Amino acid sequence: MTGIFITIDGPGGVGKSTVTGLVAQQLQVTELPVHPTREPSDTTLGDLARYGTDEYRGMAMACLIAADRYQHQEREIRPAVARGEIVVCDRYVASSLVLQVLDGVGRDVVWELNRHADMPDLAVIINARAKVIEKRLSNRGAHSRYEQDPGGTERECALFQETARFLSTAGVRVLQLDASAEGPEQIARDIVDAVSQTWMMRGR
Repeated sequence: MTGIFITIDGPGGVGKSTVTGLVAQQLQVTELPVHPTREPSDTTLGDLARYGTDEYRGMAMACLIAADRYQHQEREIRPAVARGEIVVCDRYVASSLVLQVLDGVGRDVVWELNRHADMPDLAVIINARAKVIEKRLSNRGAHSRYEQDPGGTERECALFQETARFLSTAGVRVLQLDASAEGPEQIARDIVDAVSQTWMMRGR
């Protein structure tokens, strides 16, 4: 018996982490076996990437994120899927194809660095209008240099749209959701519905 692997990505400030937490809660209520996780991972290597965005840039950061991803895959994601659990990961390859590109690394290079990573059964990309996200960031405060970059939100939103098309072309099942007007609870319900369908498609 194997589980399924779900990833949730989107621009900083779109509410992705809140939605990911709600998805895990809603799946637990339905008594499905869920394993929430995130990237960068909660390891020494992941912490280097998470708290090192001011120190590491460009190719160095791209390699650091990829290294953490492969370790995360081997130590946590694959074992959980093998146990028959639904792994819900906050950020994955889609974020690399946006943030590392914003950092000056070519998309083909980022894709090559991550080509041995397991692709998810469902890649969720939450997006919104740039002005909506900018307002949220203004209220919340920026968490990284990517969010502090003037005009960065608009570029990030556009790159996530491009990344959704790129992953779809690469054969990844992608679900795009617009959080411009919808609240996190509804977005989470939409994701849970898609996850449940994927679960049933596996004959579970």
